[in-house]
Amino acid sequence: MKVTLADVAAAAGVSVPTVSKVVRGRADVAAATRSRVEALLAEFNYATPRRPGLIDLVFADKLNPWAVEIISGAEREAFAGGHRVAVSVLDGEASASQWLARLSASRVDGVILVLTELSAAHRRQLATLHVPVVIVDPVGQPDSRIPSVGAANWAGGLLATEHLLELGHRRIGTVTGRPSLLCSQARVDGYRAALEHAGLAADPALIRTGDFTFDTALTAADRMLSLADPPTAIFAGNDIEAMGVYEAARRHQLRIPDDLSVVGFDDLPMSGWVSPPLTTVAQPLAQMAAVATRLALRAAADDEPGKRIELATSLVIRSSTAPPRHRIHGHEGAR
Repeated sequence: MKVTLADVAAAAGVSVPTVSKVVRGRADVAAATRSRVEALLAEFNYATPRRPGLIDLVFADKLNPWAVEIISGAEREAFAGGHRVAVSVLDGEASASQWLARLSASRVDGVILVLTELSAAHRRQLATLHVPVVIVDPVGQPDSRIPSVGAANWAGGLLATEHLLELGHRRIGTVTGRPSLLCSQARVDGYRAALEHAGLAADPALIRTGDFTFDTALTAADRMLSLADPPTAIFAGNDIEAMGVYEAARRHQLRIPDDLSVVGFDDLPMSGWVSPPLTTVAQPLAQMAAVATRLALRAAADDEPGKRIELATSLVIRSSTAPPRHRIHGHEGAR
């Protein structure tokens, strides 16, 4: 005779909805009740349908072309193993609280936090759910107990700046990403290291804080280009910021790369579509997401997930960089 959920519920002394929650892997069931129901399910040989694993990919801000690359990589990796990906976007404390409430009432096999910082209270709440967590591009110093995935950001900043130095630029500005992000700090540190190796001091007037957005980069680049001794090249913290630098150059009636060389970071598809095509540092965003997804699924299967994985970056040279033909506003060419 086929065993029903009602049979299991009667034997366990609980309601049918409670048994259903256990079968569906819901977290909102007392541990003792869950154990009793699971034991009876096994005893009655109740066949539960195979449920595909679910990974929750969590972003801290609105989705942009960078996020699309992350989602694409995570989905390809998950789908290859018969799993699914959900995307959550957090916008402030209230949004994070709502997300955690949903997470506690559902069955998720892993969480990937992408450039996402949770409050101490929310981190403690997440820990009580015992869901494997992987971080992509940590905000601040990551917890050493949580595996994380990133790119060689320091090396990327070094590559971008060395490329400009090799072309002959000496007044090289940079628009950073959000200062709280480790990836932003590392890119600026690589920029500084390249200048130092070339015997140049970093000029504070040429280091402007951005937020990985078009508008902040436009403002930062406009201020640099308005200096009495402006830069002949700018290294932008990402490709979206590079677009802001392009617009600032246009407003100052400067030609790229004749009057101003520009390097971005990420190698998003748009970097090859703009005019002129953007020289940029490629970081393997889709691969980073795929690795993070594998780590989360392995952790869900009780495998040791590992701690920190850093993937290589590389320089993609296009048409937005060239030797400085002359200094902006009529100054002599770089020597």
